[in-house]
Amino acid sequence: MSLESIEQLDDVMLDVLREIGNIGHGNAATALSQMLGKPVDMDVPDVRLLDLNETVEYLGGPENLILGILIELGGEVNGMLLYALEESFASEMIEAVLGKKPESITALDEMELSFVGEVGNILAGSYVNALSALTGLTANISVPTINADMAGAILSVPAVEFAARGSRVLFIDDRFRLGSAGIKSNMILIPELGSLERIFTQLGVGT
Repeated sequence: MSLESIEQLDDVMLDVLREIGNIGHGNAATALSQMLGKPVDMDVPDVRLLDLNETVEYLGGPENLILGILIELGGEVNGMLLYALEESFASEMIEAVLGKKPESITALDEMELSFVGEVGNILAGSYVNALSALTGLTANISVPTINADMAGAILSVPAVEFAARGSRVLFIDDRFRLGSAGIKSNMILIPELGSLERIFTQLGVGT
């Protein structure tokens, strides 16, 4: 199997990535629940192939304020993970752990940024651990880069990776719930095509 662009992914391959996301985000929900001291549930993640404009719209439009956590993957699986968190989700998590709600996610102090970075490590680590457990491949995660801005601006950062690896990205819609409140969060996966091939080969998909 040789992937020349991400558009070649078929339904079976997307189902594989959906299952990895389901396991990883289930682990993340458990870890976040322990950190926050309150129940964190989640819906079954939905995986879509979206182009840049569609991705921006799924994030609430180009002017919607979000918190972006960008993490690079290295090792046997290379690529980027971009977590997009709604302002309400980020604010509620910060308040639950640090005892006060930030005035704005665009002006987080050092302690709040450190906490958000740890949330990013939990989210990415949960996904990568699920990936490694299923495939036997190793992946390392970088120190998170955190930025609060409008969705259009957040997505401009990894935009060059879109062009290099195809016209679409893997958009994983993973709505977490804090208590009874549904709070939107999304993971955008921009994988290296060779890494996707290794994943599918290890799982006997498309061979």
